[in-house]
Amino acid sequence: MKFDVVIIGGGLVGASLALALKDSGLKIALVESRPPTPLPANDGWDSRIYALSPGSAGFLQDFGVWQALDEDRITPVYKMAVFGDDSAARLDFSAYDIGLTQLAFIVENRQLQTAVWNALKRQKKHVKIYCPSQCVSITWTESYADLHLADGNVLQAALIVGADGLNSWVREQAEIEVVRHSYKQIGVVANFNTEQYHRNVAHQWFRRDGVLALLPLPERLVSMVWSANEEQAHALLDLTETELCRRVTEASCRALGELQLVTQPAAFPLNFVHVKKLVQPRLALIGDAAHGIHPLAGQGVNLGLRDVRKLAVTLAGRGLETDCGDYLLLRRYERARKEDILAMELATDGLQKLFHNTNPTLVRWRNLGLDITNRLPFIKDQLMQHALS
Repeated sequence: MKFDVVIIGGGLVGASLALALKDSGLKIALVESRPPTPLPANDGWDSRIYALSPGSAGFLQDFGVWQALDEDRITPVYKMAVFGDDSAARLDFSAYDIGLTQLAFIVENRQLQTAVWNALKRQKKHVKIYCPSQCVSITWTESYADLHLADGNVLQAALIVGADGLNSWVREQAEIEVVRHSYKQIGVVANFNTEQYHRNVAHQWFRRDGVLALLPLPERLVSMVWSANEEQAHALLDLTETELCRRVTEASCRALGELQLVTQPAAFPLNFVHVKKLVQPRLALIGDAAHGIHPLAGQGVNLGLRDVRKLAVTLAGRGLETDCGDYLLLRRYERARKEDILAMELATDGLQKLFHNTNPTLVRWRNLGLDITNRLPFIKDQLMQHALS
């Protein structure tokens, strides 16, 4: 079958692009190997969450996804408190200070994926979904690309969009060079009940053994993301429930009192991936296929959704250019995204290295830097404005 755009990868980013292009006049297909995980029959909480910026929430609202979420399971973040690895260094962010209602929204992965896919299913006239379906090979020619599926189907497209994650198969097929390194850290996630109400404040501690964040969920629930050294992460995963609660309570300086485990901890390795090119003729990369950053800023999914927004605008605004896979057209998208991506890569990678360093002089300076930044409203406002988009 012939399509204008074939999107490979049906996660949040790929599915959002399909929705964003539904009224573009382009014939769209989406290929995903696995359907989204169904919502649990009970009211259990997902240990994987997203911190969505107001810009990302507004984008999802444009095509009805945000409105479909259960409001009782969305938590606005009004403030953020960031602590250094001594007892005094601190940096505070407040939505009120920049005239906004909230800094971010904490949303569960499964809730969001379900809402996006339900919206996709209502767009059968505009988007053809191949799921579950496994990609076998891609053949690029000057005027089109052929995507071969395991079931024998061949999808011909003017443009292939790789939205298939950090270890992108599409990127590999296109032989696009990447620079990658392991942080030798593991992200440990779990949800807890708290003794004290979080007051919609996100807490983060830059510790010498990693970065610990407690993000607010409804009522007295919080989501923990602990980016820990590999040895410590394995030790955390081996702890009993009681020991883990005690360890996280102590590491968070009892900011929310005693903690009680709600979901069993899960883990994922942390890597940095810099992609040399976002586009080639008849190919564009978005989301984790286009960049991989440390989760300490909670900006990975927002960065991916900004890719979607820019690519959708580029394709919709192509004017007299009828070929949506034209290289010069795709270069507009790449140029528009390079600065944002590079800035986020440098910031997150730099902070990880800065707070992972044990040099005593550097330890003093980095904590002093937090305090100085906290006293300079202009710099704080600039940091927040970038993260809110």
